[in-house]
Amino acid sequence: MGAVIAAASLALPRPADASATTVQLAGRAARDCLSGTGLSPDSVGVLINVGVYRESNTFEPALAAMVQKEAGINLDYLADAVPSAGFSFDLMNGACGVLNAVQVAQALLDTGSTDRVLVTAADVHPGGRAADDPGYPYEDLGGALLLERSAEPGAGFGPVHLRSGPGPTGISGYLDTAAMGAGGRQLITVEQDADRAGKLLDLAAATVSEYVEEHGLDPQRTMVVCSRPTPDFAARLAGRLGLDPASVQAAGLPGSDPERSGEPHTAAPVLGYLTALEGGLPHAYEELLFLTVGAGPSAACAGYRLTGR
Repeated sequence: MGAVIAAASLALPRPADASATTVQLAGRAARDCLSGTGLSPDSVGVLINVGVYRESNTFEPALAAMVQKEAGINLDYLADAVPSAGFSFDLMNGACGVLNAVQVAQALLDTGSTDRVLVTAADVHPGGRAADDPGYPYEDLGGALLLERSAEPGAGFGPVHLRSGPGPTGISGYLDTAAMGAGGRQLITVEQDADRAGKLLDLAAATVSEYVEEHGLDPQRTMVVCSRPTPDFAARLAGRLGLDPASVQAAGLPGSDPERSGEPHTAAPVLGYLTALEGGLPHAYEELLFLTVGAGPSAACAGYRLTGR
């Protein structure tokens, strides 16, 4: 049985919030995700958090535990050990984190280790709001996917493929301790090589072509849902692959200027999935192909056969 998306949700900073936090965004996305299904938070056996950029550059303790608390999942594992005591952990691999988490979730679901896995992803500017720093390339955004075993044969995620390109990494995010002064917890340095977009495009095209050939996907009946490292990335990828531009989607934030908004980063697959569905996914498409590319350079790719098609 494949792992299917039972629910998905996004969370954006609220105008009244003084600053954005990954715990709040991921926790809110998780709660909204569960509320739409009517499931209790305690029905989630495992939570995997994959965000990278965090408020105040926080790295310890594991943010997954904080997100679990924010979402109200198994707050007392002794009192509520059924159906499961609940477990959470961070998994960090930049833009590819969600698909890495899907791969882990598939193993957990296939072995019966849990009935449901909740994947959360959120990134925020360490100083509070991405919109206040024009040099920061990412959006403040949180997302969540609730995964469970499919009752429909063949539906859900297929194998997750990972691929790396030749270095250098292309993108680096770090705290410059020599120059941070007293404000280091609110600062982050993000360096992007001038040729990174071209390298990511090469890697993305090779990854998609390899996956389609190996798993026999019909490109004419598959919509590619990809990362958005540049505003024109989807159009360029469609041209490279010889696909209809409408079949390759790299979503930006709702209501944002596609030429000016930042990169959604780790929550991009959630945003892309919801955008595809809310846009009235034509019945001609029977499968989605999730594609993420980022620092490394690295790529992850996974097919997703839609239910009822």
